[in-house]
Amino acid sequence: MESALTARDRVGVQDFVLLENHTSEAAFIENLRKRFKENLIYTYIGSVLVSMNPYKDLEIYTKNHMERYRGVHFYEVSPHIYALSDNSYRSMRTERKDQCILISGESGAGKTEASKKILQYYAVTCPVSQQVETVKDRLLQSNPVLEAFGNAKTLRNDNSSRFGKYMDVQFDFKGAPVGGHILNYLLEKSRVVHQSHGERNFHIFYQLIDGGEEDLLRRLGLERNPQQYQYLVKGNCPKVSSINDRSDWRVVRKALTVIGFNEDDVEELLNIIASVLHLGNIQYGGEDSGNAYITSDTQIKYLSRLLGVNGTVLTEALTHKKIIAKGEELVSPLNLEQASSARDALSKAVYGRTFTWLVNKINLSLTYEDETSKNASVIGLLDIYGFEVFQHNSFEQFCINYCNEKLQQLFIELTLKSEQEEYESEGITWEPVQYFNNKIICDLVEEKFKGIISILDEECLRPGDASDITFLEKLEETVGGHAHFVSHKLADGKTRKVMGREDFRLLHYAGEVNYNVNGFLDKNNDLLFRNLKEVMCMSENKILTQCFDREELTDKKRPETAATQFKTSLAKLMEILMSKEPSYVRCIKPNDAKQAGRFDEVLVRHQVKYLGLMENLRVRRAGFAYRRRYETFLQRYKSLCPATWPTWNGKLVDGVATLVKSLGYKPEEYKLGRTKIFIRFPKTLFATEEALETRKHSLASKLQAGWKGYNQKTKYRKLRGSAIVVQAWWKGILARRRAQRRRQAVDTIRRFIKGFIYRHQERCPQNEYFLDYVRYSFLMKLHRSLPKTVLDKSWPVPPAALTQASEQLRKLCMQNMVWSYCKKMDPEWKHQMEQKTVASEIFKDKKDNYPQSVPKLFVGTRLSGDEISPKVLQAMGSEKMKYAVPVTKYDRKGYKARPRQLLLTASSAVIVEEGKLKQRIDYGALKGISVSSLSDGVFVLHVPSENSKQKGDVVLQSDHVIETLTKVAICADKINSININQGSIKFMLSEGKEGVIDFIAGSELLVGKAKNGHLAVTAPRLNSR
Repeated sequence: MESALTARDRVGVQDFVLLENHTSEAAFIENLRKRFKENLIYTYIGSVLVSMNPYKDLEIYTKNHMERYRGVHFYEVSPHIYALSDNSYRSMRTERKDQCILISGESGAGKTEASKKILQYYAVTCPVSQQVETVKDRLLQSNPVLEAFGNAKTLRNDNSSRFGKYMDVQFDFKGAPVGGHILNYLLEKSRVVHQSHGERNFHIFYQLIDGGEEDLLRRLGLERNPQQYQYLVKGNCPKVSSINDRSDWRVVRKALTVIGFNEDDVEELLNIIASVLHLGNIQYGGEDSGNAYITSDTQIKYLSRLLGVNGTVLTEALTHKKIIAKGEELVSPLNLEQASSARDALSKAVYGRTFTWLVNKINLSLTYEDETSKNASVIGLLDIYGFEVFQHNSFEQFCINYCNEKLQQLFIELTLKSEQEEYESEGITWEPVQYFNNKIICDLVEEKFKGIISILDEECLRPGDASDITFLEKLEETVGGHAHFVSHKLADGKTRKVMGREDFRLLHYAGEVNYNVNGFLDKNNDLLFRNLKEVMCMSENKILTQCFDREELTDKKRPETAATQFKTSLAKLMEILMSKEPSYVRCIKPNDAKQAGRFDEVLVRHQVKYLGLMENLRVRRAGFAYRRRYETFLQRYKSLCPATWPTWNGKLVDGVATLVKSLGYKPEEYKLGRTKIFIRFPKTLFATEEALETRKHSLASKLQAGWKGYNQKTKYRKLRGSAIVVQAWWKGILARRRAQRRRQAVDTIRRFIKGFIYRHQERCPQNEYFLDYVRYSFLMKLHRSLPKTVLDKSWPVPPAALTQASEQLRKLCMQNMVWSYCKKMDPEWKHQMEQKTVASEIFKDKKDNYPQSVPKLFVGTRLSGDEISPKVLQAMGSEKMKYAVPVTKYDRKGYKARPRQLLLTASSAVIVEEGKLKQRIDYGALKGISVSSLSDGVFVLHVPSENSKQKGDVVLQSDHVIETLTKVAICADKINSININQGSIKFMLSEGKEGVIDFIAGSELLVGKAKNGHLAVTAPRLNSR
């Protein structure tokens, strides 16, 4: 821990005892703030752990962290809940004395989480066995069950424990957890029937409604809507963003199974939970006489079935009360207010007693039954509500704050006691410490006959019209003169302004709290009408038969009041705690908004005050701020004194005395005990730590220099010796390798020469090596120079022996390349290639402009839909157009050029003039197609002259003649009917009359009528054939 002192300006000190200005509350809170901002949520006050709720997940609870704190001295590592857990565990093991860990703090400060972390630490780090694993699981799984039935969402905390819990964890002689026992205190039963705005009832109700299976809800008579139940709507908060009721329900159901609940137990338990909701939905009406009656029997039917009671008897008990006076039973009807109160009282009693049964059932599953159980050691965990100060404080806050007064009294006494025992064991003179003894406040609350609880019980038991106001008057009369009590009537004018007439104020150790007396008597009596008890005793529900004992009906002794029960259980708790070695966790919440990183100084100061942390620090600092065992202190600081560095061989106490003398400690700054050194002032320790930091640099330099020199010399000697060995070894290897390579080379050359001599003979031992080498060389050469594409026709020349194999390989290679190329080809490209293949078959080496068309892709059409007249499309009807291209038509008379469109369908070629179908040529009637061998685009479609529909052959010109004729050939299936002519083409002008087209090579393309009456086409020659 001392190593962190040098960073104290940034992260504060890890132990408040080392605060220089330990009496300053501002310095205390500033140290908390520094550490909180650095996500350092744990700080010590001596052996007390102060924990800040970070409201976010921190990566400090992993298994690696658990191992880091396991078996390590309390102050050797940074503050942590695991350090305190491990310290208690080791003390229990080594000293064989029972331990207890007291966790306190305000709602939302992280008490429940702290107890979970402690249990998880023991579950992971303690020895294990099959039985131990079962107990561990039950200990851990008891948490979600108790949280479901005993925790609720409040304004301050989404998972607030509404009961106090003390858990004993039993360990066997091996240190393994083998059992446990839970005590519960003061369940907030009033929450069952009423919640403040923004708060919820106990979690189990919402978990059942949201997570229960449809069949289960149907059997229980419940709807999947909490707004339907009067006991769940008063807080107007059915859903909470941080709570997943459905997921929690699954966790609780699994936990009940692990703990040992069978299906019947779970069914009976859920029947009770559902019955509480149905009780809350019972509605009363008022008769003219003022008597109450139940308006609907729907809820009574459900309750009768779920609780196993007679519906008529239950109805009677909920609307009447039974009183026994002088041996006679008197039954009187209830008015509306009384009936509602009776219903709510029954709900609270049923839930409260069921919760007690649940705790006992868990205890039964955790019971350690073994012959050595008497020798089992125990670590107790007390997770109990902290001091509470609300705007409106009632009976519950009075009990809670009384509990905290008792715990503070115990805390101060045990702290002083442990301090005094340590001083005496070390032979240091104990100096009495002045501190505020809150026994006077505890006596004010619990003193017999005169205390507030006694007065409250007396007022509850006395005959006559006792009320909350008469109780307040009795308080003013009995304890009105007490220095720590004041009421509105007894207060001065200034105090009256902030107190109601029904309030009284107690001056607690943590501050002043005003309590409103309304409801004190009812909550203290916690009575249930006799006939309601009788109904519950008749229940067939196995749990309720255990919760409502029939002996209650015959026992004429009045039951103890709630305050007296709490006082008695608290006294037993104090006895338990006094018998154990205590450790403390003080939990603080940094803000009310549950926001990570936000530090509310006013709220934190308030908690520091009522947790008594400054008082605790003052007690701890009354003597010596710092103490350590001699071996620890000497080991850490021995380098600061030449006489103790690097080792001290004498007695430890003499070594420490020599060291502190060398450091210049003054006599009043320290004392030497039997095994420890005590340092009075933190500044003395800080100066020592800073001197150590300075010394570390020079020590580090010397150590580095010495180590580097030694390391390099050692390394050099080792390397030199190794080098000599390696050199000798390597030289031998190299020589042997060279000799071997020479022998192999000679053998290879000899075999090669002999093979060359016998190369023309049949394969024999003399030439097999040479022939294999020749084959191998050819195959390797082939491997390196294989053709990369289908068009690559290169192939290495094979040796004579491999001519046939080479040809076979060549064919396989070509097939593989073709197959690979075809496999990668998509349908569109395949269609393109098919067209190109047809074009190649028709025009390759026959027409001049064919080579120029090869790299140009054929298109689907040369005319878009907008370029073709709608009339034409309408005239074509359902015929699908496969291709369209603009062409020039030459008339039969005078060969005048006319712009036309050539449309190809599945059955015919159509020539279109603007919006008219000029000519349709069926593919079946098409005799052939003629085209020149030059680069022009003129072609002739030959049609039968005897066909009356056709006037003669058609002479057309296209700029895309290769593409156009290929499309026509494919559509008309006339691939072999295209004639490529040189010189001239004859065609039929009309029946019996013939025309001629002359083709002449020239410099440019010209088309016109010649003097001889022929159509003359001059076209440049692009390729010489």
